[in-house]
Amino acid sequence: MIYLILGSNLGDREWNLEQAKALLAEALKVDMLCSQAVETEAVGFDGPPFLNQAVCLACDLSPEALLDLCQDIEARLGRPRHAPQYDAAGRRIYSDRTIDIDILLYNGLEIHTDRLDIPHPQLRERPYVKGLLAELPGWTEIENK
Repeated sequence: MIYLILGSNLGDREWNLEQAKALLAEALKVDMLCSQAVETEAVGFDGPPFLNQAVCLACDLSPEALLDLCQDIEARLGRPRHAPQYDAAGRRIYSDRTIDIDILLYNGLEIHTDRLDIPHPQLRERPYVKGLLAELPGWTEIENK
Protein backbone atom coordinates (compact mmCIF):
# COMPACT_ATOMS: atom_id res chain seq x y z
CA MET A 1 0.00 0.00 0.00
CA ILE A 2 1.00 3.59 -0.63
CA TYR A 3 0.45 6.24 2.05
CA LEU A 4 0.39 9.97 1.35
CA ILE A 5 -0.08 12.97 3.61
CA LEU A 6 -1.89 16.01 2.28
CA GLY A 7 -1.69 19.41 3.89
CA SER A 8 -2.95 22.93 3.23
CA ASN A 9 -2.65 26.18 5.16
CA LEU A 10 -3.72 28.76 2.57
CA GLY A 11 -7.14 29.57 1.15
CA ASP A 12 -10.01 27.15 1.57
CA ARG A 13 -8.04 24.34 3.13
CA GLU A 14 -10.85 21.77 2.98
CA TRP A 15 -11.48 22.53 -0.70
CA ASN A 16 -7.74 22.24 -1.41
CA LEU A 17 -7.62 18.76 0.18
CA GLU A 18 -10.77 17.63 -1.63
CA GLN A 19 -9.46 18.86 -4.98
CA ALA A 20 -6.10 17.15 -4.47
CA LYS A 21 -7.83 13.85 -3.66
CA ALA A 22 -10.17 14.21 -6.65
CA LEU A 23 -7.25 14.90 -9.00
CA LEU A 24 -5.30 11.93 -7.61
CA ALA A 25 -8.30 9.61 -7.97
CA GLU A 26 -8.98 10.84 -11.51
CA ALA A 27 -5.37 10.46 -12.67
CA LEU A 28 -4.78 7.09 -11.01
CA LYS A 29 -8.26 5.64 -11.62
CA VAL A 30 -8.31 4.29 -8.06
CA ASP A 31 -10.36 4.55 -4.93
CA MET A 32 -8.61 5.93 -1.88
CA LEU A 33 -9.14 5.48 1.80
CA CYS A 34 -8.78 8.67 3.80
CA SER A 35 -8.25 9.52 7.44
CA GLN A 36 -10.05 12.36 9.10
CA ALA A 37 -8.61 15.82 8.50
CA VAL A 38 -6.93 17.42 11.50
CA GLU A 39 -5.66 20.93 12.12
CA THR A 40 -2.00 21.24 13.09
CA GLU A 41 0.38 24.09 13.70
CA ALA A 42 2.87 25.06 11.00
CA VAL A 43 6.19 23.25 11.54
CA GLY A 44 9.47 25.04 10.89
CA PHE A 45 7.97 28.49 10.25
CA ASP A 46 5.36 30.94 11.51
CA GLY A 47 2.20 30.59 9.48
CA PRO A 48 -1.49 29.77 9.65
CA PRO A 49 -2.38 26.28 10.85
CA PHE A 50 -2.50 23.39 8.41
CA LEU A 51 -5.33 21.01 7.69
CA ASN A 52 -3.76 17.56 7.21
CA GLN A 53 -5.14 14.25 6.01
CA ALA A 54 -3.60 10.84 5.31
CA VAL A 55 -4.54 8.85 2.21
CA CYS A 56 -4.02 5.17 1.41
CA LEU A 57 -4.08 3.84 -2.16
CA ALA A 58 -2.63 1.30 -4.54
CA CYS A 59 -1.43 2.14 -8.04
CA ASP A 60 0.86 0.95 -10.80
CA LEU A 61 2.98 4.11 -11.00
CA SER A 62 6.60 3.99 -9.97
CA PRO A 63 7.47 6.08 -6.91
CA GLU A 64 9.12 8.70 -9.15
CA ALA A 65 6.09 8.86 -11.47
CA LEU A 66 3.81 9.24 -8.44
CA LEU A 67 6.03 12.07 -7.21
CA ASP A 68 5.70 13.76 -10.62
CA LEU A 69 1.91 13.42 -10.43
CA CYS A 70 1.81 14.83 -6.89
CA GLN A 71 3.93 17.82 -7.92
CA ASP A 72 1.77 18.39 -11.00
CA ILE A 73 -1.37 18.43 -8.80
CA GLU A 74 0.33 20.81 -6.37
CA ALA A 75 1.12 23.16 -9.28
CA ARG A 76 -2.44 22.91 -10.62
CA LEU A 77 -3.74 23.92 -7.19
CA GLY A 78 -1.50 26.98 -7.02
CA ARG A 79 1.65 25.82 -5.26
CA PRO A 80 4.76 27.29 -6.85
CA ARG A 81 7.66 24.89 -7.34
CA HIS A 82 11.13 26.06 -6.35
CA ALA A 83 14.31 24.52 -5.05
CA PRO A 84 14.38 23.97 -1.28
CA GLN A 85 16.01 26.73 0.74
CA TYR A 86 18.08 26.28 3.88
CA ASP A 87 19.09 28.56 6.74
CA ALA A 88 22.68 29.13 7.92
CA ALA A 89 22.45 26.07 10.21
CA GLY A 90 21.42 23.84 7.31
CA ARG A 91 17.76 23.52 8.35
CA ARG A 92 15.21 23.57 5.57
CA ILE A 93 13.09 26.72 5.37
CA TYR A 94 9.38 26.01 4.96
CA SER A 95 6.58 28.32 3.87
CA ASP A 96 2.81 28.55 3.50
CA ARG A 97 1.23 26.47 0.75
CA THR A 98 -2.13 25.87 -0.83
CA ILE A 99 -1.41 22.15 -0.99
CA ASP A 100 1.39 19.80 -0.06
CA ILE A 101 1.32 16.13 -1.08
CA ASP A 102 4.05 13.97 0.41
CA ILE A 103 4.67 10.28 -0.23
CA LEU A 104 5.16 8.77 3.22
CA LEU A 105 5.44 5.06 2.45
CA TYR A 106 5.40 3.10 -0.80
CA ASN A 107 4.81 -0.67 -0.65
CA GLY A 108 7.53 -1.16 1.96
CA LEU A 109 10.25 0.23 -0.33
CA GLU A 110 13.18 2.28 0.89
CA ILE A 111 14.28 4.91 -1.63
CA HIS A 112 16.88 7.64 -1.24
CA THR A 113 17.54 9.78 -4.31
CA ASP A 114 18.09 13.48 -4.95
CA ARG A 115 14.33 13.83 -5.59
CA LEU A 116 12.74 11.34 -3.26
CA ASP A 117 13.15 9.83 0.19
CA ILE A 118 10.87 6.97 1.22
CA PRO A 119 9.99 6.50 4.00
CA HIS A 120 9.47 10.25 4.21
CA PRO A 121 12.31 11.66 6.36
CA GLN A 122 9.95 13.64 8.61
CA LEU A 123 7.50 10.80 9.18
CA ARG A 124 8.54 10.37 12.80
CA GLU A 125 9.05 14.09 13.50
CA ARG A 126 5.39 15.01 13.01
CA PRO A 127 3.38 13.36 15.80
CA TYR A 128 0.00 13.84 14.10
CA VAL A 129 1.05 11.68 11.12
CA LYS A 130 1.13 8.43 13.09
CA GLY A 131 -2.39 9.06 14.40
CA LEU A 132 -3.74 9.74 10.92
CA LEU A 133 -2.04 6.66 9.49
CA ALA A 134 -3.45 4.51 12.30
CA GLU A 135 -6.95 5.33 10.98
CA LEU A 136 -6.15 3.65 7.66
CA PRO A 137 -6.36 -0.10 7.06
CA GLY A 138 -3.14 -1.98 6.50
CA TRP A 139 -0.83 0.47 8.23
CA THR A 140 1.18 -0.97 11.06
CA GLU A 141 4.19 0.08 13.06
CA ILE A 142 6.15 -2.60 11.17
CA GLU A 143 5.78 -0.59 7.95
CA ASN A 144 7.19 2.43 9.77
CA LYS A 145 10.56 0.94 10.80
